[in-house]
Amino acid sequence: MGNNNAKKLKVLFLCTGNSCRSQMAEGWTRHLKGDRIEAYSAGIESHGLNPYAVKAMAEVGVDISKHRSKLVNSLQHIDFDYVVTVCSHANETCPIFHGQTKVVHRGFDDPPHLAQEKGTEEEKLECYRNVRDEIKRFVESLPDILG
Repeated sequence: MGNNNAKKLKVLFLCTGNSCRSQMAEGWTRHLKGDRIEAYSAGIESHGLNPYAVKAMAEVGVDISKHRSKLVNSLQHIDFDYVVTVCSHANETCPIFHGQTKVVHRGFDDPPHLAQEKGTEEEKLECYRNVRDEIKRFVESLPDILG
């Protein structure tokens, strides 16, 4: 098992806008599983990188500030082993991936939606922290959970 020449799994995290959840998942995967998984993220649409997501990840030592929001069709040249949809909209509108790509759905709450009702910056950020920590627990189980 300790073979360093083993091919890394290519995993794409897909959400609606590639601004928050998929970015966090890519960041966590690069940080925690970079030796085994080549992580990417994209969206069905491109909404830009969410500053709260960047801040929440920075608090735990994961820098995603250089990530950019990108459309899934910009990555069609890559043969992914897995595509993980992290929101129901992406799951419902997921494009067809050819070859051996396996699509797995693991939905997470939408931090911007959760934060809408919150008053203070700290309360808003707490929504992002909660989802960040949920995504971390999921990433920690990779790649085994993908089965």
